[in-house]
Amino acid sequence: MPTSHEPSHEPDHEPDHDEPNHGWNAGDRVPVVDDPAAVTPQWLTAALRAGGTEAEIIAVSHEAIGTGQLGASYRFHLQARPGQDGSAPSTVVIKMAAGDLRTRSLIATAYRQETGFYRVFAPSARIRVPRCWYAGLADDGLSFTLVLEDAHPASPGRQVQGCTTDQATAAVRNLAGLHAPFWNDDTLTEQATWLRRTSETALRSMREVLVSAADTFVARFRADLSVADADVLLRTADQIARWGRRIRHRTSLIHGDYRLDNLLFTADGQVVTVDWQTLEAGFPGRDLAYFLSTALPAPQRRRQETSLVAAYHERLLRHGVTDYPLDACFEDYRLGTLHGPMTAMIGCVYAPGTPTESSDQMFLSMATNCAAAIRELGTLDLL
Repeated sequence: MPTSHEPSHEPDHEPDHDEPNHGWNAGDRVPVVDDPAAVTPQWLTAALRAGGTEAEIIAVSHEAIGTGQLGASYRFHLQARPGQDGSAPSTVVIKMAAGDLRTRSLIATAYRQETGFYRVFAPSARIRVPRCWYAGLADDGLSFTLVLEDAHPASPGRQVQGCTTDQATAAVRNLAGLHAPFWNDDTLTEQATWLRRTSETALRSMREVLVSAADTFVARFRADLSVADADVLLRTADQIARWGRRIRHRTSLIHGDYRLDNLLFTADGQVVTVDWQTLEAGFPGRDLAYFLSTALPAPQRRRQETSLVAAYHERLLRHGVTDYPLDACFEDYRLGTLHGPMTAMIGCVYAPGTPTESSDQMFLSMATNCAAAIRELGTLDLL
């Protein structure tokens, strides 16, 4: 994913701010492209106009950026016709499909989730996201194109490095801006029939996949895992279907992969969220617990989780959530911790591409931090 995008609206610390994200105009038709050579000045002019920027682009250049596994990203430098320079961005980030058609068919759901977020939900969300001028998806679902704002020099988070208390606080407050507008909204899948929602059949299938992934993961990292961590990871896999049934009492729109590598930190202390391929109608505590249990080493999490959950909860209330006491929020955080090892182990075992030392370190740190949180918070006992 690109290194940075510009946020689409004002800082989250303005409590009464309710400006929607600028978004893709469904009435405009711009061809979906999956080759940067197809991004001509004429194409970019049409894409920007689809998103509400009336400028004519007369020259472009680009370079590849990011290391996303589900697409390719490029930074495009734009030259507008003289006299229009102030209305057009000087750079944009364009994300598009990559790989052969067989590979794309396996991850086509991710393409639909991400373009769908910008098309359908971003205008109502209070979370900071890149401005999106164009979100196109091919009829066969195997190609997509996003034209997003570039927020260089915002700094991407790094999973293996962790984050500061201030960054964690900004991140959980930002997350509340995603959950609050869609809190217990039963119409989410009516608004978007493509939006994922876990069924009973999916839960049973998930257990089979996760048990296999956990066995492989624990065997692979046996030398790096404590006996206690390995036990938690294996038990988590075995209990994942029961967990899925236990967390049906609360629903919102969730990111599904809300971790440091998908967050961009701006110079003014704000957070911009990218990579929406795992969008889902699901339990909001999953996002919160996933972030805190993967971004913070166990000692830091133990010291700060109470105040960070409270910061998230306070921002939910400020955004209009009612009948949700802090103790219920903290229990949802406890319940959500099983999301972390599930995502880490499946990602590690089944992700496309060749494992690297850095990817192994990332998945291992995520799994061990999550295992510690599950054990210390007694999450398995809640089931």
